[in-house]
Amino acid sequence: MKLEFGGKVALIVGGARGIGFAGAKELCEAGAKVAIADIDGKAASTAAEKLTATGAQSIGIQVDISSLESVKSMVAKAEKELGAPDIVVITAAIVDDKLFVESGPEDWKRMIDICLYGPLNVLHVVLPGMIEREYGRIVCLATDSARVGQARLSYYAAAKAGVIALVKSVAQEVGRNGITLNVISPGATNTELRQTREAAMQEQIGQEKYEARVQKVLRMYPLRRIGEPEDHASMIAFLTSDRASWITGQVISVNGGFVMP
Repeated sequence: MKLEFGGKVALIVGGARGIGFAGAKELCEAGAKVAIADIDGKAASTAAEKLTATGAQSIGIQVDISSLESVKSMVAKAEKELGAPDIVVITAAIVDDKLFVESGPEDWKRMIDICLYGPLNVLHVVLPGMIEREYGRIVCLATDSARVGQARLSYYAAAKAGVIALVKSVAQEVGRNGITLNVISPGATNTELRQTREAAMQEQIGQEKYEARVQKVLRMYPLRRIGEPEDHASMIAFLTSDRASWITGQVISVNGGFVMP
């Protein structure tokens, strides 16, 4: 099944690396013009340069999605340089690995500002234009911990559960305007963020215990591997294509069978 995005403009929020960049690359290869937005503006520009080197049309934008004004500026720049976004993918997030009783209000606020208020800000800015044009494809990333719970990820799971509720509710409001909203719920994925966390853990517990932990984690996945960013990029491309025009308000797990909610 070949997907075509010629003439479409995509905005990938949190697209400088990992799943976001893999999704941007896949959309570019199918003909979309892509704006990559990230808190790290330099990384966003570098990612965009990698795509333009292949002949694609892409720009990098710095954004702080916890700020409504920053999000407005991001969308305005994308519209000026590439055109109004037909597709919006929100992958930006942070993760804390901490017991709830060891966390505090500053941890919760930071998490909710980015992982819940971030999507709220982005949707609030892009939806009016999509409603006016009667077309839009939106995908947000969540986590299966938001659906089944997970120790040491309590307030991350809570913020992402809010994203799931947000997407389902807004999907009911704007479906009549030709706009779909869906959620991809990833399992453990081999991103730069995960690699950094794993390296820290390896240093903390030692090589032997770390290798035993890796094997324990893999046994929890029926497919016996963790995900790669490209595993999610394929679903991003499908859900933002016109082949998925009758799919909205859904949460789709791409997790190697880790959980089957």
